[in-house]
Amino acid sequence: MTHTEHFDVSVVISTYNRCDLLPDALEAVLSQKTDGVRYEIIIVDNNSTDRTRNVVEPFAARSDGKLRYIFEGRQGLSYGRNAGINNARAPIIAFTDDDVRVAPDWVKQIKLAFDAHPDADFVSGKILPRWEREPPRWLTREHWTPLAITDHGDKPFYVDAKNPLCLIGASLAFRRAVFDRIGLFAPDLQRVKDGIGSTEDHELQLRLWYAGGRGMYVPEIVVYTDVQAERLEKSYHRRWYTGYGRYCAMMHLIEITGPDGELIHEPPNPTKLFGTPAYIYRMLIPLCGQWLKATARRRESVAFHKELELRRLLSYIRKRYEENAAARQRSPIAELGSFAITMLRRKVGSIS
Repeated sequence: MTHTEHFDVSVVISTYNRCDLLPDALEAVLSQKTDGVRYEIIIVDNNSTDRTRNVVEPFAARSDGKLRYIFEGRQGLSYGRNAGINNARAPIIAFTDDDVRVAPDWVKQIKLAFDAHPDADFVSGKILPRWEREPPRWLTREHWTPLAITDHGDKPFYVDAKNPLCLIGASLAFRRAVFDRIGLFAPDLQRVKDGIGSTEDHELQLRLWYAGGRGMYVPEIVVYTDVQAERLEKSYHRRWYTGYGRYCAMMHLIEITGPDGELIHEPPNPTKLFGTPAYIYRMLIPLCGQWLKATARRRESVAFHKELELRRLLSYIRKRYEENAAARQRSPIAELGSFAITMLRRKVGSIS
């Protein structure tokens, strides 16, 4: 990664077939009030088949060299972001999305945050909604995750191995040294085309936390994300949680998270069934009870949230089953029988 430090911040936007959304996003990022902070903008066309290049070129022409267009033919958000990193020329690299409108002081606040907190490897802030239509009654803050909305209040705090809260890529800035230290975004966990539920942001932050790094939530860093009408439908949330559960299984996320929420550096080796620890199956029982209870009481928002958590866990288990199928030396029935015997022995042992 060769670069110069002619700029203070490199802004990277990876886009795929959203030429209609790009003009507003580009206007917002080009109209920054920076108070002297120097920044560039890199638009990564991630193999679009629409008019993305035609939309970007007029903005680049009037940007006085501030905005550059590059093409990345390998499909996927991680490939797009990595191409932006490799072309960035600043010591700070900030990511946002094509359906996001950054606040007028976004770049300035990112630079101020890094200057004020030299121990922070990355920063993020509030991602507030711009609703395309009035959200339904069931869509409370508990249901914000699939919408990439974030508001953790007005006080800054660190995220690290002891507080592993994932900050979202719609507004996420790193010191370039992070990528030199731990590598780039992982293609195996990326969003491809219109896929949802991916965890490329989370996986990169996990790698950094395990390496002793830390990030910071800074409420002064603000962006606004468009919430399209389709994302207000329950079908979208069901698809998102199913995809998210699959990606979480690929990261073994539940297994590396302790009961207190901290990351486990050396996960235990529990009894497993089809590659999934027994305690994950046990998590299904109270969730089912909570879902049935909320449904019976007609608490729509709570019931739907419990349903989504069940979908995430079931997707997690299904993915672990698929991952372990190739290495499985016994039939599913034999493995189930062995698992049942092991659990029964443990139960008898605990009673005696």
